[in-house]
Amino acid sequence: MSNSFEVPANYKKWTIGLIAAGIIALLYGLIALHPFEHAGHGTGNVSSTRFWAVLLQNSVFWLLLVNTSMFFIGFTTLAMGGWQVALRRVPEAISSVVPVLGIITFVILMSIVWGGRTDIFHWLDKDAVAADKILNGKKGFLNPVFFTVWSAITIFLWWFIGQKMRALSLQSDQAGPMDYETGKTWVNKNILWASFFIVFFGLTVGSTIPWLWIMSIDAHWYSTMFSWYTFASSFVAGMSLIALFIVFLKNRGQLEYVTDEHLHDIGKFMFAFSIFWTYLWFSQYMLIWYANIPEETGYFKIRVQGPYKGIFFLNLVLNFVCPLLIFMKKSPKRNWTLVTFMAVLIIFGHWIDFWQMVMPGTLGEHAELMPFEFGIAALFIGIIMWRVGIYFSKYPLTAKNHPFLKESMIHHT
Repeated sequence: MSNSFEVPANYKKWTIGLIAAGIIALLYGLIALHPFEHAGHGTGNVSSTRFWAVLLQNSVFWLLLVNTSMFFIGFTTLAMGGWQVALRRVPEAISSVVPVLGIITFVILMSIVWGGRTDIFHWLDKDAVAADKILNGKKGFLNPVFFTVWSAITIFLWWFIGQKMRALSLQSDQAGPMDYETGKTWVNKNILWASFFIVFFGLTVGSTIPWLWIMSIDAHWYSTMFSWYTFASSFVAGMSLIALFIVFLKNRGQLEYVTDEHLHDIGKFMFAFSIFWTYLWFSQYMLIWYANIPEETGYFKIRVQGPYKGIFFLNLVLNFVCPLLIFMKKSPKRNWTLVTFMAVLIIFGHWIDFWQMVMPGTLGEHAELMPFEFGIAALFIGIIMWRVGIYFSKYPLTAKNHPFLKESMIHHT
């Protein structure tokens, strides 16, 4: 079995090229967009605001996306699933990017919060908070100290628990074949740490973190569905990223035990959570439209009737209409080329989704997508490719001593 990986030359070229493009975009932003000029809420200093809004959108999106790989490992472990073991090292490798992107995201968030960027988070303006009943009522958690402490704890525990899960998996390579008792003990340890991760994931991605990092941009607005909406968007994009790396390795003649059956199950996740995302999208929009309460409808007015209208409905086409029409039947989910195309489309679609979460509340009427946005996205993609390539090259591509490997080898849907 071809169980080792050497980073191919083309992969290195793409990684270096994307990172280089991203660095050029970042330097352009630092020089041309004047990011350190003061830009208070509503002052109209669009260039400075755009710089930080784009960094916020990309850092949060890509961090949540790679973190869903450990969520995938966690819930399949708790479910005692065996089908995914043959491809388990792929989400492990993707989740290893969490500490890198976590540090980058934390630095960006701290620069915004402690740099007094009231054009991004209006609640940073103490005078505005004191004069605003709604903001004043939320200052118990919308304040720099709480924001910093909870963000730091969150990113650290995502890394720490994820690292424990990856270390346990790699132990199976070193320990050799397991007898029944050894395997049972090892599986129970995995279940214990997976349960810790799932609970904390629910308390953060499924609850508080989207409130702090994204929803507080529009601090007068709130939605009880927003965190689940954000989770669904990042999870389906995360499953698409897993699919892309599986296809990449299969094209190199590796992951021999991964078959059309496994790809079919990955495709089912991509299809199902596209529908789940749409359910939350519609429910949130419909209830706010139906209630017609001014403090709620303002969030959608600029997106549906304002300059973001095209992006808003493009978002729906990319993330609902396309997955529905293409993935509804069984055969497309077993077609490696079609799954690759859909994975790229879904990741781009949900990158757009996060873009329209962030930009209306920060840039206002200035809705245009600029090359700078795509350059920063390229930087994060390059970082992901770099870190995943390192993980693949350091560790075996198949957890060959996992007690459930045989179940994965004979898997049929």
